[in-house]
Amino acid sequence: MRQTDAFSVRSVIRMKEPVRVCVVGTGFFSRFHYDAWSRIAGVEVVALCAETPEQAREASERLGVERYYSDLDRMLTVETPDLLDIVTPPPTHRRFIECAVSRGVAVICQKPFCTSLEEAQAVVDGIERDGGFVVVHENFRFQPWYRQIRRLLDGRVLGDIYQATFRLRPGDGQGPSAYLDRQPYFQTMERFLVHETAIHFIDVFRFLFGDVKQLYASLSRLNPAIAGEDAGVIVMDHDSGVRTLFDGNRLVDHAAGNHRLTMGEMLVEGADAVARLDGWGRLWLRGHGAADETPVAYDWTDRGFAGDCVYSLQRHVIDHLLNQTPVSNSARDYLANLRLEETVYTSSAEGRRIALQA
Repeated sequence: MRQTDAFSVRSVIRMKEPVRVCVVGTGFFSRFHYDAWSRIAGVEVVALCAETPEQAREASERLGVERYYSDLDRMLTVETPDLLDIVTPPPTHRRFIECAVSRGVAVICQKPFCTSLEEAQAVVDGIERDGGFVVVHENFRFQPWYRQIRRLLDGRVLGDIYQATFRLRPGDGQGPSAYLDRQPYFQTMERFLVHETAIHFIDVFRFLFGDVKQLYASLSRLNPAIAGEDAGVIVMDHDSGVRTLFDGNRLVDHAAGNHRLTMGEMLVEGADAVARLDGWGRLWLRGHGAADETPVAYDWTDRGFAGDCVYSLQRHVIDHLLNQTPVSNSARDYLANLRLEETVYTSSAEGRRIALQA
């Protein structure tokens, strides 16, 4: 079975400790970034940037970062960092990336990556033309349960894999106040379930089962208070022969102590055994013909976001910058996810299965 853990095609000169990091963005999710940076050896967060001076000052006090700016160009000019961590909405990505790459600064950029496939393609072309290094902060593939499932697959514990299903059930999408307490802009996104959430699982399926050759999707909006879709199914046929199903519904929840830990439940079904992920991050294995499941023992930390996957991704990038180890989800590689996203929306709109170009 062909599996994908793509590496960047470009690399920067090996850096020395400490890697000097600047962060732009101080919104809801940024707290996980700052917390992770504070725990990574060989890293120094030298400054942050927010939209206004008032926001920057408040974030500086709240996050414990002494120097702060409200102008990215000035921050990069004064601080001359090795790495810029972009934790801001997609409309800012192109300018911020180009600003950093033009100065020879490496970049980690949050997803959704840019505002469209066309813009992302143009940004990637510019990165490669200028010899830049950009990784997309796609952290779901770094969640410890998917790393453990990958180890099960690599060890052929499940045998030949037939199919895998993920049921997204965060239960946060009911009623007129859906999402307002945490990320209110969710209500106005014209593309929501796939662009904001399912893109994570498209990447996870590629990480576990390889590239996709065809797909079918059917999307719908259940909550009239929002602009975009909040439910739907995506069926993907992978080059490896595995079929995957993403079944998403943001209005329904699942059995879990924290509905945002795994955001749902997963089955990976093989000839020899079936692996099951539950809402507590626990993995279970049931052999073919067996009546009972047995727990899969593996180590993970219930810290930060979703098994500390933000820390794991950022540590992964720092390891690359310091030691030239392979790195996942370069901006170039992430274009494959964006192409799949566009195909999902086209398939749903046209009601047909679509073959992907090689």
